[in-house]
Amino acid sequence: MTWIRTVPFPEADEKLRKAMEGQKALYPVEYATPVHETAEGGPAPIVASHSLIPEALYHAFATFGVLMSPDLPLTRRQHEMITTVVSVTNRCVY
Repeated sequence: MTWIRTVPFPEADEKLRKAMEGQKALYPVEYATPVHETAEGGPAPIVASHSLIPEALYHAFATFGVLMSPDLPLTRRQHEMITTVVSVTNRCVY
């Protein structure tokens, strides 16, 4: 397994906290309860792996939040089906 240095949420500066909170705010309400939150109450490991570059973290994860917007013409069910098929195609577990 690859080891990537991350910034624990309690040690995050204002820029990193804003990036984490900003991208999280774009996600559907169903995502409000974290599934992979760390013991310190921080983000999932995949989000934390981007913690050294807050701008990249925000843009990488905000993209998904925007793509899941209820204002788009696809239904939530269609959004989830697309993300599931992409994850399976990429052999990704999330």
